[in-house]
Amino acid sequence: MTTTPKETTGEEAVSRFVERFAAEMTAAGMQRMASRVFAALLASETASMTSAELADQLRISPAAVSGAIRYLSQVSMVSRERDPGTRRERYVLHNELWYETFTRRDQTLTRWEKVLDEGAATLGTDSAAGRRIAETAEFFAFLHGEMAGIMDRWRAHKDAQAQRV
Repeated sequence: MTTTPKETTGEEAVSRFVERFAAEMTAAGMQRMASRVFAALLASETASMTSAELADQLRISPAAVSGAIRYLSQVSMVSRERDPGTRRERYVLHNELWYETFTRRDQTLTRWEKVLDEGAATLGTDSAAGRRIAETAEFFAFLHGEMAGIMDRWRAHKDAQAQRV
């Protein structure tokens, strides 16, 4: 299949975006290959691709796709679906991915806060370590409270956007 210069340019632009966003995610601590696969799914029109499509677009091996998908599945960023009538799996971004991701992070903050409170009580706030742990717990409690408000405001914003359409 031959492509026109415009198609090639569009594919190249998408590829540049995928690599740039993946680099930012990698710099933030995500595994490199998982970042690339996630960015490719994010930039795809249907938010879903097969292993072969991902391998072809990213020029990586099926084994690399498999490892990245395993990681992304574990952190609930993608799910696997069967292509109807085939044995192929399609990898799909979750609906409301960022909302779900930050909601899970909020739950993690709550668990950390509880453990840190217990640690501060164990060490006592009369020690430097106890004060440091208590302040960390207070920080997570603050984030937890703010996160609930942020999520509420996001929902209201999204609902308002939907009503305008």
